[in-house]
Amino acid sequence: DGRRVRVIERDLNAPNRMAGESLIPGGYLKLIELGLEDCVDEIDAQRLLGYTLYKDGKEAQVSFPLEKFQSHVAGRTFHNGRFVQRLRKKVASLHNISLEQGTVTSLIEENGIVKGVQYKNESGQVLTAYASLTIVCDGCFSNLRRSLCYPKVDIPSYFVGFILTNCNLPTKNYGAIILAHPSPIVFSPISSTEIRCMVNVPSEKVPSVSNGEMACYLKTQVAPKVLPELYDSFISAIEKKGNIRIAPNKIMAAAPHLTPGALLIGDALNMRHAITGGGMTVALSDVVILRDLLRPLHDLSDASTISKYLESFYTLRKVASSTLLPYIYSEGIRQMFFPLTVPAYYRTPPKKDPKRNFMH
Repeated sequence: DGRRVRVIERDLNAPNRMAGESLIPGGYLKLIELGLEDCVDEIDAQRLLGYTLYKDGKEAQVSFPLEKFQSHVAGRTFHNGRFVQRLRKKVASLHNISLEQGTVTSLIEENGIVKGVQYKNESGQVLTAYASLTIVCDGCFSNLRRSLCYPKVDIPSYFVGFILTNCNLPTKNYGAIILAHPSPIVFSPISSTEIRCMVNVPSEKVPSVSNGEMACYLKTQVAPKVLPELYDSFISAIEKKGNIRIAPNKIMAAAPHLTPGALLIGDALNMRHAITGGGMTVALSDVVILRDLLRPLHDLSDASTISKYLESFYTLRKVASSTLLPYIYSEGIRQMFFPLTVPAYYRTPPKKDPKRNFMH
């Protein structure tokens, strides 16, 4: 939309993480809305049409409802780092964007209004950056979240992840979910030669990776429940040094307090259990909603008025975020099920007074 945007990223190297490797069809449609669908090209991304569920010797195939869409619309799974680098390359190509590496340490606030951020560059120098609107999107480990919302984070379980090679899932373009005791095991292809396995482990008894307890747990408690065609590769993956990684499954409802000059989006704002695979979709949906709200605004200088207008963002985003794991009680029944009754839904963009230089 021609705005001048400054992007400060903590690390511009390709991320090496097991989160954000899945994009369900709704997320791919958001990519199309943003003109970014080519960012899943040339990264060996795999088409995902659904999942096969396995339980007690029985199986059921669950397909995404794609009948009304063109053939290219499907889910995508990939190496998160490859996808992120494609997005960054696209960002860096725009003349009105500056992209730099730096670690944001705090928000700059004056009289209750966020004016920008303080950050450290690659050499450790402390710098400041000012803007009419600061968008905080630093993910599930956000260190700025406490400034902008009331975070109550629950960690019901952890995902133990590792990559399998030299094997294939039973059905092409379908992931696999084994509904086993005490919790599910998920398999998704992330390239033409690799399958990501995610094992859900309850938080009260997470074995240590460093002393070998986790490998023992996976071999004795999990491996017997794995599909026969994946078993040998599963064992090999466990035994491969440095292959096992752990990440907390954080659940946090969106409970922001309006702060003029700043906005939280994506996992920095709220999180759902990673088994939904919906985090990337919610983040992209947030971007589309925010873009559409900001599009008619040419002047963002009246932070308080803009903040009241952008309050509707937190209501409009619930359509996507709630269907991927509901936070009915904590986020409000009215906002969740009857967003049209919330005044913010109808709030029109502030109009500029032709006689005076301010927004109202």
